[in-house]
Amino acid sequence: MKITYLKISFILSSILILISSCEPELDPSVEDDRIYESGNADFSNFVAVGNSLTAGFMDGALYRSGQMSSFPNIMAGQFEFVGGGEFNQPLMNDDLGGLLFNGQKIAQNRLVLAVDEQGNPAPAELAGNPTTEVTNTLSGSFNNVGVPGARSFELTVNGYGNAANLPTAANPYFVRFASSPDASVIEDAAAQNPSFFSLWIGNNDVLGYATNGGAGEDQTGNTDPSTYGPNDITDPNVFAQVYSGLVNSLNESASGGVLFNIPDVTSIPFFQVVPVQAVPLDEQTAAQLNAQFNLYNTQILGGLAQAGIISQNEVQQRQISFSEGDNFVTIQDENLTDLTTILQGPPFNLDPQTAQTLGQLRQANSSDLIPLTAASFIGTTVNDDPTLINGVTVPLGDQYVLTSEEQNKVQMATNAYNETIAGIAQQNELAFVDVNAILTQVNEGGIPYNGGTLTSEFVSGDSFSLDGIHLTPKGNALISNRAIEAINAQYGSTIPVVEIGDYKGITPSNNVAQ
Repeated sequence: MKITYLKISFILSSILILISSCEPELDPSVEDDRIYESGNADFSNFVAVGNSLTAGFMDGALYRSGQMSSFPNIMAGQFEFVGGGEFNQPLMNDDLGGLLFNGQKIAQNRLVLAVDEQGNPAPAELAGNPTTEVTNTLSGSFNNVGVPGARSFELTVNGYGNAANLPTAANPYFVRFASSPDASVIEDAAAQNPSFFSLWIGNNDVLGYATNGGAGEDQTGNTDPSTYGPNDITDPNVFAQVYSGLVNSLNESASGGVLFNIPDVTSIPFFQVVPVQAVPLDEQTAAQLNAQFNLYNTQILGGLAQAGIISQNEVQQRQISFSEGDNFVTIQDENLTDLTTILQGPPFNLDPQTAQTLGQLRQANSSDLIPLTAASFIGTTVNDDPTLINGVTVPLGDQYVLTSEEQNKVQMATNAYNETIAGIAQQNELAFVDVNAILTQVNEGGIPYNGGTLTSEFVSGDSFSLDGIHLTPKGNALISNRAIEAINAQYGSTIPVVEIGDYKGITPSNNVAQ
């Protein structure tokens, strides 16, 4: 059996590299002769709290120039027009982005857009030896208290910055700049007595579940976050209680603040690059595969339905069929009846490996989402056996597909979090940024700016970085502008926005790790 290629297109061309590397020269938006007003807010000590989106994480890493283009740093630059003070960030040592823990590399360098020997552009890890050692802690206080990977409740955990708790109960990024090993993120942020604050947290409370294909648990109804796994969905009541406490801590000394809600994580490029119909076949190969699955489609499924073990509806879901052209990948669906044990017994008497393969097998459909991480996995073989092809004769595991049932769980939690955020913003008379609506607009048609249009197209859209999740500097500029507009409306200030075209999009480079 031979499958010559897979339809996993990054929709790139050499012209995109030229576009990405040649940023337009645009006039600044600030009018030199205008007097800008702070309104009834005090921007002298701005503190930003959140996760990777606040820290300036992009291209799969936290690196120095990305931090300089974090949305809070962009905002802080504009706050200087209305009395804003210095904005300190826990900067990485270099522009590579890798992390060291006791000299061992624990986080990869950032991604760049590289071109291989065949002229195909794709993300690749930037070459170089990182120099940021986690245990070399930084001194002083920091206005950017964004901690990549943090979930809402983890901002309140004492010891979250204790190197002794790595790698399980501590965060290496917070280890670098925690005021003490026993401090919590929110304690360090509130201790600075912010005059104005931003809070963007909650993405990771659903993101890990989604990006790992639902390979976690929906903890709705479980109010003990200490029992959660790393890829679980946070209970909405836990989120509401924690979020309210975070805002109260920051708001105690502040004249005001701005809250950001959670975007629909299933609409990001991470879930849009790899199509569900990723297996192109010629007529002969399709016929061979159909012959291979004929016994399963007819006798096995038919017999199980006749015995009342599965329904006719599930029989239809489980049918495997290939044709000439583009075909749906095969997947394991944990929502189907697990037939593994049954298939090993009479009358089928299948070997354990075959029984496990067929146990929860179905082909994907147009409602399923395939994560970007599957791009390099679909079409590979198991133990170099040309008949065992991942995504074809061997179904993709749970981590490589987000089913419609799993998407619904993500959506329900996101909606609940966003209701909490909007309600608390209104109760406390804080500025509010509807990031969900903004990125929906980016995804569904794009947002124009003076120099182009931001869309969610991978690489060419310039909104999302090469990890398909985090924003580019241009994307951060968009969010900064929307936040400034919300602040001006809430507090009567006249803070100027930035020119989005002055910020970079994707970085091309062929200096990549081998």
